Amino acid sequence: MAKTTKTSATKAVKEPKAKKAAKTVSLEAQVVTQEGKSAGTVNLPESVFGLPWNADLVHQVVTSMRTDAREPIAHTKTRGEVRGGGKKPWKQKGTGRARHGSTRSPIWVGGGVAHGPRNDKNFDRKVNKKMKAKALFTILSRKHRDGEVLFVKTLSLEAPKAKEAREVFTKLGSVKGFELMGARRNNAALIAVASLDQNVKRGFSNFGNLEVSEIRNINPLSVLKYKYLVISSPEEAFTSLTAKMEKSN
Repeated sequence: MAKTTKTSATKAVKEPKAKKAAKTVSLEAQVVTQEGKSAGTVNLPESVFGLPWNADLVHQVVTSMRTDAREPIAHTKTRGEVRGGGKKPWKQKGTGRARHGSTRSPIWVGGGVAHGPRNDKNFDRKVNKKMKAKALFTILSRKHRDGEVLFVKTLSLEAPKAKEAREVFTKLGSVKGFELMGARRNNAALIAVASLDQNVKRGFSNFGNLEVSEIRNINPLSVLKYKYLVISSPEEAFTSLTAKMEKSN
């Protein structure tokens, strides 16, 4: 008797998975004191903290900034820069040897170098100010979206002492969402202040994983170097940041 095989029922048609909705970013951020306590909220400018990620723009600007900062060291001399070689080695004809006009030719030992590295090579790449400003705002928007920007109402130290700076940074690291900031050994945070206070600068300069800079001087490279960004005096900082784009127009 022939065996009968059971055929499976009609296969269930899988419904396509619904696309995940784009993550909405709130342009209202919490502000804390330097003791780590809540000090209200602040409305963020959309032109600075509400931009979509643009990898191509950021890559172009960062690459150009790195090449601009490049300082060539390797340098070779051409046949015109090597000392000697003024006399013709031997007469042009009659010796049976190949003709030569100088002993400083690249094919001679002790001669110049052809196509060698030169320290006068220019690695600069042209990037407009508007592109640099937008790349900075794109990075700031991404960091805000990832919860890596902390806004502090004011930041000050009574004396330029590392002990006081450590206490302030420890309290900032206790803020919810920024617990890992104080535990990072390298490139922990960039502290951007509206105006540079010497006590703050000297106090935090004792720590290799931190950097203090005026908000008007931050750039895409400095922001990307550090995991977290601490912005002091947000209202003044926003005025300085928006001025970057106005100057580039």
